[in-house]
Amino acid sequence: MKKILFAASECVPFIKTGGLADVCGTLPKMFDKEEWDIRVVIPNYSCIPEEYRSQFEYVTHFYMGTGPYIPYKYVGVLKYEFDGITYYFIDNEEYFTGFFPYGNIRFDIEKFCFFDKAVLSMLPLIGFQPDLIHCHDWQTGLIPVYLNTEFQGDMFFWGMRSIMTIHNLRFQGVWDVETMVGLTGLPWDLFTPDKLEYREDANMLKGGLVYADYITTVSETYAQEIQTPAYGEGLDGLLAARHFDMQGILNGIDYDHFDPDTDPSLFVNYDVGTFRKEKPKNKRKMQEMLGLAVDGKKYMIGLVSRLTDQKGVDLIDDCFEQIIDDHTQFVVIGTGEERYENMFKYFAWKYPDRVSANICYDDDLAQKLYASADAFLMPSRFEPCGLTQMISFRYGTVPIVRETGGLKDTVIPFNEFENSGTGFSFSDYNSNDMLYVINYSKAIYFDKKRAWNQIAERGMKQDFSWHVSAAKYRNLYDYLIGS
Repeated sequence: MKKILFAASECVPFIKTGGLADVCGTLPKMFDKEEWDIRVVIPNYSCIPEEYRSQFEYVTHFYMGTGPYIPYKYVGVLKYEFDGITYYFIDNEEYFTGFFPYGNIRFDIEKFCFFDKAVLSMLPLIGFQPDLIHCHDWQTGLIPVYLNTEFQGDMFFWGMRSIMTIHNLRFQGVWDVETMVGLTGLPWDLFTPDKLEYREDANMLKGGLVYADYITTVSETYAQEIQTPAYGEGLDGLLAARHFDMQGILNGIDYDHFDPDTDPSLFVNYDVGTFRKEKPKNKRKMQEMLGLAVDGKKYMIGLVSRLTDQKGVDLIDDCFEQIIDDHTQFVVIGTGEERYENMFKYFAWKYPDRVSANICYDDDLAQKLYASADAFLMPSRFEPCGLTQMISFRYGTVPIVRETGGLKDTVIPFNEFENSGTGFSFSDYNSNDMLYVINYSKAIYFDKKRAWNQIAERGMKQDFSWHVSAAKYRNLYDYLIGS
């Protein structure tokens, strides 16, 4: 039996702020349980829904210090089995009580220093000796560091391997060296430029990237991009040096959950055989519900996103008046920077029959929009993987994206002469190029409807399920474990 431990700061269905939670909640279920014993450990946040917390079982507890600043703390270990997977929860009320999993960055850094050492410390006590620990993002960056330094004195940990997965390189867990020495108990000689030091500060993610046996990220293009200064967030030199021990593996989506044939949120269900007739009914119902002009011939563009510069909302801001012509409607769902929230609210007030601004995050409404929109816009500045475009494909909605990261890996640009492709894309980050591509997509939608429907159909027939990604992780785990 091959044993793997996933260590992360969040995991569905318990706690989620982003795509990392989906990976940790879905990927472990994709492995054959006769051959693989995959378990997951996250903090026991008080904001995990009570329906789950009330069923957690006490396993053990112990006391642990990590450094002079965290000398002696209670560590509880709880467990819960869900969908055939064993989940462990590291319990400490001082660190994990609150309405949100993250808050003040200095406190977040302290609590994840504590969490990382607690994860390794609990393993002998619970009798689980993984062959490999799969660590996710900066919050678990110190696990490979501790594993290769302080814990090497214990034979239990000899030969244990680690993978570090980068979900978003922008967030790294950076603080001053003196504080980090006090929080971690790690020796000063680890805080050098070839190890944990980064521009005279300490960097938790960098520690994980230096000490992990292997590095993955969430798309092949992003794995290439982060080895360059433009996308490397200051770590491009290290990542380029480790490129032989690194690969991009695209995230998947849950094809049972995102299924237009069975999705209970939809006004009218459909599949690849019926979408031409049934999908437009969703659009008319959505127009009615949102108070837009009810007209099946309008071109509806959807946007489900954090409203930030990273997601390319500044490009939309530059040319929104030109996107919204008499034949186009725009529906946005999301929250973010106040100026962008206000921008969409303003245009919804100015063009009430064309623009709907839903400044919230509403899963049910998002599902309806995937099924109702003709096109989905994702003009991201950078996008490690992106899930929205994959969900759009599933619902027969055509993505319009910037060629970066996972967007470049998943969206094949439409070629009018070969009648091939699954969406529309532009490469340079500017609003003129984006507007040109949006207008081109409109021309195909209005003037070449048969070609448009074939684009949508090709998208629906693709497979971006977790089974594809899980096979690649399976090969990687086998390679690292040596089986």
